[in-house]
Amino acid sequence: MAMAWVWSGMVVLSLLFGIATGTLDAVAAAAVEGAGSAVELSLSMAGVLCLWSGVMEIMNVCGLSGGLARAFRPLLRRLLPEACRDEETMAAVSANVSANLLGLGNAATPLGIRAARRMARGCGGVASDELCRLVVLNTASIQLLPATIASLRAAAGCRTPFDILPSVWFSSVLSVTVGLLVSWVLSRRGRGRP
Repeated sequence: MAMAWVWSGMVVLSLLFGIATGTLDAVAAAAVEGAGSAVELSLSMAGVLCLWSGVMEIMNVCGLSGGLARAFRPLLRRLLPEACRDEETMAAVSANVSANLLGLGNAATPLGIRAARRMARGCGGVASDELCRLVVLNTASIQLLPATIASLRAAAGCRTPFDILPSVWFSSVLSVTVGLLVSWVLSRRGRGRP
């Protein structure tokens, strides 16, 4: 709801400034051009996202995503010991981490929401330390293959959309490490309070 107000305010302000400066025609032309660019970008991204969603589905069918999820379970059991007691929650967390690893944020979101809902049961409306760590893992996820970013770059005309891989690997490992470290420090600090 708040974003609707923000976007509406931006449109109204643009129109008002266009009227005040006598450039309403330029504002209208920019709006039409922006809408056309948005449709073009959406269509080009849809193709790439369909491709990677298909790859994810093939990985599910052949069992590769399950193997990837199983490979992460020992680490996830250390990070989320309470969640590992429920097999369905751990399956959702493992699948979520696997999808994020492949850069499939759109595919990872429903899995993350399902895991978060299961982890939030019995918390009394206050996020547990583990739920906060899950949010950190989702927000700063390590990406081996940044499919969404690559699709944006390809849609913008980049001939080598995956040449950012070393930077993505470094920054995602760094962000997850810092995020988990801060989460750990804050959870320890929170327990020290009466």
